[in-house]
Amino acid sequence: MSHIVVIGGGQAGSSLVAKLRSLGFDGQITLVGEEPVPPYQRPPLSKKYLLGEMGVDRLYLRPASFYADKNIDLRLGTRVEAIDPAAKTVTLEGGEVLEYDQLALTTGSTPRRLPASIGGDLEGVHLVRDLKDADLMAPRFSGEGRVLIVGGGYIGLEAAAVAAKKGLKVTLVEMADRILQRVAAPETSEYFRELHRSHGVDIREGVGLDRVLGEDGHVTGARLTDGTELELDFVVVGVGIAPACELAEAAGIEIENGIRTDELGRTSDPSIWAAGDCASFPHGQGRIRLESVGNAIDQAEIVAENMLGAEKPYLAAPWFWSDQYDCKLQIAGLSHGYDHIVTRRGEGGQVSFWYYRGDQLIALDAMNDPRSYMVGKRLIEAGKSPDPDAVANPETDLKALLKA
Repeated sequence: MSHIVVIGGGQAGSSLVAKLRSLGFDGQITLVGEEPVPPYQRPPLSKKYLLGEMGVDRLYLRPASFYADKNIDLRLGTRVEAIDPAAKTVTLEGGEVLEYDQLALTTGSTPRRLPASIGGDLEGVHLVRDLKDADLMAPRFSGEGRVLIVGGGYIGLEAAAVAAKKGLKVTLVEMADRILQRVAAPETSEYFRELHRSHGVDIREGVGLDRVLGEDGHVTGARLTDGTELELDFVVVGVGIAPACELAEAAGIEIENGIRTDELGRTSDPSIWAAGDCASFPHGQGRIRLESVGNAIDQAEIVAENMLGAEKPYLAAPWFWSDQYDCKLQIAGLSHGYDHIVTRRGEGGQVSFWYYRGDQLIALDAMNDPRSYMVGKRLIEAGKSPDPDAVANPETDLKALLKA
């Protein structure tokens, strides 16, 4: 009987094994995850879960019974020690060896940590990546505290929004010239800068963390790169993530900004596949790696099909979202390489920023504007680029843009 082993118990891993069964694969499936709980949603960890608006049971992607019912061997709290591509084996912590016919790597990503040399190992320095991280810091989000958020990307901003809503005194530092500089236009940065400041968040751009200060192993403050010192109760670090490809690299699998795959999701070893945050794949004239729920699901499902012989290229249609206070940001497309922005304003503070490269619409940021998001997403996926003046005109019927 054919045996498929999947390493990584997150969104991609769960989606892949579910898709294999839905496609009628009746061989053996083993899903190995390091965490002691079934695969769960990560985005709510820095939003509703941290706010206390979502319980842990609602985080789970599927009930534990799903895996048993589908005859999927779910190994929780289990670390993989090594992969031997020549022998087609996976060695688990403790020495157990699993033989596989095909292997899928859905190992995700790991957060970048502060070095211990600048206080990164002090008690009170937190990450926002997994359930354990969220549970460790959740008690600090009650009462009156002082928190420093390091990093002005979406994770940092979401954590800042939760802290501000909980009544904490929040300072956020971003080393770059502006928040969201790596992923969004100045217009989007300005929107969220003003949103956070209106909720009392002290945003400092062009300023980094010099070191975390502490006494008796606990955080007491921080010194910034401009010499400012802050008194603090804790620190939340959101300075990006890196693809988790150590296992693959140790096994001799080709790495290129993640685990390098072809358009089908196959790695440099024909029996090993990869999907999700850890995988880089062909896109346009180059290669990309996407860190999103949408990509984890879509790519994993395509890989499942291809493991069963479909030979179906993965054509990414990127989309993302972020919830901060009462604002829902929805993003379609990839903005890299844009040269101008078209702004569309609607009623009640709705606004969307449309990214153009020359005459081509390539991406969209929509704030509390689901109609613009849905139309823009469909336009981008269809390769259509509406006239910028029509987009900017609030009188334009958005649906008409789809028919043009």
